[in-house]
Amino acid sequence: MVVQSILNEPVTRHMRTDPCYLLAGQTVAEALERLRCQAPSGRIVYFYVVDSETRLLGVVPTRRLLLSDPQTRIDDIMVRSVIAIPHTATVLEACEFFTIHRLLAFPVVDDQKRLIGMVDVDLYTSELTDLERREGNEDLFQLIGVHLTESYQKRVLSAFRSRFPWLLSNVTGGLLAAWLADVYADIATLVLVTPFIPVVLALAESVSIQSVSLALQTLHGVRATWSLYLRRLVREAFVGLMLGAACGALVASVAWFWKKNIYAGLSLFLGIAGSVAAAAALGLSMPVIIRILRYNPQVASGPIALASADMVTLLLYFNVGRWLLGSPPTP
Repeated sequence: MVVQSILNEPVTRHMRTDPCYLLAGQTVAEALERLRCQAPSGRIVYFYVVDSETRLLGVVPTRRLLLSDPQTRIDDIMVRSVIAIPHTATVLEACEFFTIHRLLAFPVVDDQKRLIGMVDVDLYTSELTDLERREGNEDLFQLIGVHLTESYQKRVLSAFRSRFPWLLSNVTGGLLAAWLADVYADIATLVLVTPFIPVVLALAESVSIQSVSLALQTLHGVRATWSLYLRRLVREAFVGLMLGAACGALVASVAWFWKKNIYAGLSLFLGIAGSVAAAAALGLSMPVIIRILRYNPQVASGPIALASADMVTLLLYFNVGRWLLGSPPTP
């Protein structure tokens, strides 16, 4: 299909290879002289700043370039935060940049952050116009990752079909949770364990959903890869462990004073710390993995992450409880 091929084309096939750039060590006067001698092409111009190896360092607003003192260095007036498109991005991902960030152009960089080109809105709208003539409005929505049938939520049956299959993971998770409670009945029914099951599950689920939301935000305009996933997984697991330890210490303190049993507090601390760390990792993992597998992470990630977090949480909490409370010592 024509649209599908365009959707998966590399953005480098559509970029301009003559971006306007300035050197970080130049003064404003030197930069303006260079621009006079080598006028930038295209209607939309951003003044990107690079080093001697053309690594992207920043961007200079036109107003600053024209109004700054001629002897001011370019790297003193540039904006260092630049949104760049990786050279591995597809047309779909480049379209997401225009939709989300609402800029007129984006630099394209390689793995070493070297400036290799630019994609501007003129080319973007040109591609859309060509596509509209060839394929029609439905394919325009497909190009930016939105299907017309999914956009009109008034179509109840379509909305049901797109969402219900993923909710089966919650049904399965609930049944497995009931089965685990039966298997660990010797622990799950203890007065030192039962009252705290809801708070342990709630903490893990909350952190899992937080991680899902953050992962979905960071996936916009970024190509999902296994290397990206592994880098972010380590960080999110560590953050989850810190969150779990803090929440676990609080809940364990309450349990200790309430139940007058240090082992109940210790089992809660270990159970919450471990389950929240695992839930954070699962919450991050689901959107990235689902995106890599070419499914819609916005619909599928939440139910799968919650069901998985529940299973891991109960297994960890019940096993820690069996270890510490299976034969409760005399307080």
